[in-house]
Formats: sequence, C-alpha cells, structure tokens
Amino acid sequence: MTAAADELAVTPGAISRQVRQLELALGVVLFEGSKHKPQLTVAAKTLLPVLSAALDQIETAVRGVREDDKGTLDVSCFSTFTARWLIPRLYQFNALHPDIEIRLSTAEPAAGIDRDRYDLVITVDCNGEADRSTMLPLFPERMGPVLAPSLATRIKVREPPDLDGKPLLHTSSRANAWQMWGESVGCPLALQGGQAFEHYYFTLEAAIGGLGICIAPWHLVIDDIRAGRLLAPLGFQESGYRYVAQRRRQTNRKLDRFCEWLKVQARETPAPAGKIR
Repeated sequence: MTAAADELAVTPGAISRQVRQLELALGVVLFEGSKHKPQLTVAAKTLLPVLSAALDQIETAVRGVREDDKGTLDVSCFSTFTARWLIPRLYQFNALHPDIEIRLSTAEPAAGIDRDRYDLVITVDCNGEADRSTMLPLFPERMGPVLAPSLATRIKVREPPDLDGKPLLHTSSRANAWQMWGESVGCPLALQGGQAFEHYYFTLEAAIGGLGICIAPWHLVIDDIRAGRLLAPLGFQESGYRYVAQRRRQTNRKLDRFCEWLKVQARETPAPAGKIR
C-alpha cells in the first residue's frame, strides 16, 4: 500500500479506500491477513498477472507515441555487462541529461526477453541475425584468460598449452567458453573440471580472489587489469561475437540521446594492448 501510494503521489489511506471500492465492485476480497502485512487472496493472484500485462501494454503504447526530452528509458542487458561496463559509465549520461532516468533490467539471455517491454536491449549478436534496421553496433567481443597476481606467482602461463592441468574457472551460462577460445587460438583444450559459477560476475570475483583462471571478455575486466587485480598473460582474441543494442522503432528523442551517448562509450572503450594472432 505504501509503495503504491508513493508511486501515485497519494496517501496510503487513499490507496486502501480505492482497494476497498474495487473489492465492493467485484464482490470479492483481494487482500487477507493482518493490516500491517496483507497477503493476496486467490482472486487477487488471478487478477494480478493479467492486469499487470494490460497496464504494461498501456504504458508501452503511450510511451511509444510520446515525444519529449524527459522521463524514463527502460534498458535491458546481461547482468555482468550492466554491473561492470554500463553502470560505471552511467554517471556521465546522468550529468549530461539529468532529466532522463535510465531504468535498468537484467535478463539471461538478453536476446530471449520480451523486447516490446524495453526501449533498448543490449545483447550479443552471435550469427549476424540481429535486426539491422533497429541495431546499434557496439564492439566485438574479445576473450582471454585472466588470473590474479597471487596465483600467477605460483603457476606459469606463457603459452596456451600451459593451461593444461591448471585450475580453470567456468561460467554456467557459457559453459563452452574455454573450448571456443582454445579453438580460436589453434590450441584445442581438453575438457576438464573446475569450479563453475552461475554468472560471469561471480567467476570474475573468484579469479580476483585467486581461486583459478577465468576465460573472460575484455570489456568486463578492463578496470581490473588496469588496477592490477587481474593479469592477462595470453592477451585477448576476438570470439566472433559482437555486442549490439536493439532499439525501439518509434522516434524518441530521449532514446536518440541515449543511443548517441552509448555509441560514444563503445567507441571510446579501449582495445586490449595485446592480442593473439
């Protein structure tokens, strides 16, 4: 009730009265339990997803025809990309456009989400299948092994074959990353076990903590390498994937400004100093 009151700029009491009127009109009870901790009834749980979807459609339609310079943009992308690349740069956009709020959502995989819900979806184009009419190219993905300096003092990695038998870290959402990288550098790696984590964010934190060697995209580890938290002894190799943004088709000045800013950020993202040929 309090959250609804805040969103609608009314008092919690006003919300309670509206709910009561709705219950009387429907002839069913929507909330049960104590006043301080109300729970949805079966009837309310039936209504919730349908009404939420309908209201989302209304909001989407209104936003699609509204043309202004202020307000909210809904952006979705991978969770680790959001945490390690987008969020550290967003302060620049906020400084340039304080009247535009970027509302971030994460999804795994980003390509599989309901794009109609978002103004912009940042994802990976694996097979060149992205819709070019709404696509904003960002940068190619470059992959490479990274490890903590503390681990590098105990194990030597100078060439790809040196990885054989070493403690490799894996990411469940991209279980074939090591094999893809090995094939790209002409040194197929034998399947081997090791700790696996659900998202790259956790895998990278494990690498920083010295738990093993992680195969990671360059754009996710730029700051860690520059700060000396991670080393990349074998450089980075293009994986064949590329990051792109898919925008709404409708003209929208807020979205145009965010896309222009995003292109600049992508263009200014430095390439790795060394890359395996």
